[in-house]
Amino acid sequence: MTLNAADSDFHDLLQQRLPDGSVRPAEPRYLEEPRGRYHGRPTTVVVPKTAEEVAEVVRLAAQERVGIVPYGGGTGLVGGQISPEGPVPLLLSLERMTALRGVYPEENVLICEAGAVLASVQTAAAAAGRLFPLSLASEGSASIGGNLATNAGGTAVLRYGNMRDLCLGLEAVLPDGQIWHGLKRLRKDNTGYDLRHLLIGSEGTLGVITAASLKLCPQPVATGTAVFVVPTPDAALSLLALAQQQLGEMVSGFELINGQGLAFLSEVLPDIRQPFDAAPEWSVLMEVGLAHGMNAQTELETLFAEAADRGMVLDGVIAQSQQQSQDFWSVREHIPEANKRVGAVISSDVSVPLGSLPDFITKGKQVISEIGEFRINCFGHVGDGNLHYNVFPLPGGTSSDHANQRAALQRAVHDLAHALGGSVSAEHGVGRLKVADLERYGDPAKLAAMRAIKSALDPLGIMNPGAVLRT
Repeated sequence: MTLNAADSDFHDLLQQRLPDGSVRPAEPRYLEEPRGRYHGRPTTVVVPKTAEEVAEVVRLAAQERVGIVPYGGGTGLVGGQISPEGPVPLLLSLERMTALRGVYPEENVLICEAGAVLASVQTAAAAAGRLFPLSLASEGSASIGGNLATNAGGTAVLRYGNMRDLCLGLEAVLPDGQIWHGLKRLRKDNTGYDLRHLLIGSEGTLGVITAASLKLCPQPVATGTAVFVVPTPDAALSLLALAQQQLGEMVSGFELINGQGLAFLSEVLPDIRQPFDAAPEWSVLMEVGLAHGMNAQTELETLFAEAADRGMVLDGVIAQSQQQSQDFWSVREHIPEANKRVGAVISSDVSVPLGSLPDFITKGKQVISEIGEFRINCFGHVGDGNLHYNVFPLPGGTSSDHANQRAALQRAVHDLAHALGGSVSAEHGVGRLKVADLERYGDPAKLAAMRAIKSALDPLGIMNPGAVLRT
């Protein structure tokens, strides 16, 4: 279906139909994305304040056959919020829809609008004596709508699940302009197809999420943080199994850190305090949230002693204060920034079955070495099988020196993850960056079903055209 551009006539039509201040030219910030891979084009941005106004925008876009790119916090890493080609689309930002519609502590439920920033939702939950456990490096700017549209993950998936697992209901505007009023607070509702799960992870291609009912959790009575040095990734998996055997679901974070990442921190962010004077080749950052009557120091010391007896750990540091815990997490959270400053040739977000992680890491070095000499920083949420696998030039080189090798490097990493039964997009989504990857590695039956769903719900193809599925 051929779309029309969001031209001056469409801009004027929107101004006639929407309240004052809702329609304006898009500022440069709307046309950029964090990695600088995609660049948008001058267009109109609408900033509605209600679901009804969003519905009016969608109805007008359908009427005029103008594409819509929903815009959250702009923190996505796969180009889902930027349209670099085709008829210039309208940008629809939910930034003014930030209301907290209700908090129900006794039900462990919070209802908020899609433009609410993740950090503000965390704060609102804490004020009610509860925890909203999604935790991301971009939580100060990422929006709830964007988190839902991409099924965001983060550092606490091991215990609490992805965003999909933290959502009970949605309010959304469908491609024909209808508002779906699905803001239920129910744990059980078997009344046919679950539109909630269809929209979560759809990256704005099936509708615009305008509000959500979110699950809250009890706050842990005590938390503990430790960094354990492990001899190998295999040992890290054994340590995880032992920790879960001893503490069950109280293990909330389990991050694998590679010495190359720590070396990058020392090189470009030397003010970040690291737990060891000499960076170990492999270490694990672990966090536990404990129940009443349990002591974090005691539990982590017991775990370390048992793991050391079994040869799983070589050294370790247990945080003695909240500040030290924050320092440990600061190391992990600044690794992506250090990567950015050093300059990666490729950055990959993959997942494989837990048992295949060591094999992936070993074989990854082999397939990369067949292409050339590089440095590898492999780190991530090993507790849920998600690794960020980044390849860098040797010291003195730049990423641009290897521009002609990028495609081969990315293909090698993705082929390996796929061969091991993994995914080439663990938590960042497909966006526009990985459309070809989805076509290459996706199951044919799944792809056919996805196209049929897209065609049925969005027959005009106006919702985020070019994202996830090729137009």
